[in-house]
Amino acid sequence: MTNLTLNLLAAVPTTPTWSLSVAIVMITANLFALVVGRYGIQVKGAGPSLPVQLPGLFSGFGLPELLAVTSFGHIMGTGLILGLAQAGLL
Repeated sequence: MTNLTLNLLAAVPTTPTWSLSVAIVMITANLFALVVGRYGIQVKGAGPSLPVQLPGLFSGFGLPELLAVTSFGHIMGTGLILGLAQAGLL
């Protein structure tokens, strides 16, 4: 192995295993993304509606809005989990 290969192998961060604290961080990130999407999305309900009735927090949300908000929440949650694990806080 070359020196570059060994350096790249040493740079791989460790990922945390699932725990309650990891779940709480992901849930919090998704709730934050939901609040941001609730007030940030200006044109709601432009696409297909959700097939079930949801609570008032989701009123006006269609399928595209829900998918976009939860995708953003998962991306943000993944970054938070990896960052907090790298800092030693998880």
